[in-house]
Amino acid sequence: MRRVIAALLVVVVAGAALSGCALPDNGSGEATIALLLPDKKTARYETFDRPVFEARVAELGDVEVLYTNADQDAARQQQQAESALAAGARVLVLDPVDGRAAASILASATAEGVPVIAYDRMIVGGGTPAFYVSFDNERVGELQAEALVDELTARGEEDGGILMVHGAPTDSNAGQFREGARRVVAEAGLRVLAEYDTPDWSPDKAQAWVAGQLAQYGDEVVGVYAANDGTASGAVAALRAADVTPFPVVTGQDAELSALQRIVSGDQYMTVYKALRAQATIAADAAVALLNGDDVDAATTIDGIPATLLEPVAVTVDDIAETVVADGFWTVADICTPAYAEACAAAGLE
Repeated sequence: MRRVIAALLVVVVAGAALSGCALPDNGSGEATIALLLPDKKTARYETFDRPVFEARVAELGDVEVLYTNADQDAARQQQQAESALAAGARVLVLDPVDGRAAASILASATAEGVPVIAYDRMIVGGGTPAFYVSFDNERVGELQAEALVDELTARGEEDGGILMVHGAPTDSNAGQFREGARRVVAEAGLRVLAEYDTPDWSPDKAQAWVAGQLAQYGDEVVGVYAANDGTASGAVAALRAADVTPFPVVTGQDAELSALQRIVSGDQYMTVYKALRAQATIAADAAVALLNGDDVDAATTIDGIPATLLEPVAVTVDDIAETVVADGFWTVADICTPAYAEACAAAGLE
């Protein structure tokens, strides 16, 4: 899939135009959209994606949202999709556990005339989604690796070894993060000691793998490329348990609250902030447009699919106030609980 970068916060459908439209009826008095999310281990889905999507849909009309979470089980997600279609869902908003396995969901929905929005992750095969909204995922990997390279260089540790903890092999986005990160790491000439594709994005599995690598490589490890904040938490736990000194540079993604606290305290070097509220709002607007039988205006196309890609932003301790706090993603009070008050003060985050 070719890389296309769209402008940040591009809203694909005008809400005012949608709110006055009559909506189809599923027989219960309400039109129905199904929101199918992939897991609960990644904090973003229950904290941001679901509530923002549901709130935006509620603003646009008398629409019921059927919400399910597959908890990293592709077969369960298939069953959830079938149940949603049987219940009369007129649009599916699908963030697939497994992009290839989800092809059968897309095919079934298409056969019933139900449009599918590929949310955050692309669906591979089974037909053509009506819309795709995500981030420039290769750029995410690049930002993570660039931060890792820059900090190792600043510390004079660029000749040390790094571990690369990638995401779930079933997640199409994980492959794009990996591609972007590997390119930057190769260009910088960093020495990669070992790499791992983390099943289910599991922090526990990431921790166990990193612990095993530390037993083998010990003090050679100066950095850990972790593809998201969950795997970063596992890596940090392993590093702390092994009492690695000086503490390696650790990356992340998603700007989870616990990750920001690790960044403030020095356990994690950076994360990638993604405008999840904007993404969920765009998906909700597009879903209601499709529910009305309208076309979705998109910023670009990817393989013929109307698409909007948002721009990710790298965040270190120096950027927290002007990114996640300024956008209202998290507040200083959220981050700077009593356990982190001293570190926050030292970072100028008060």
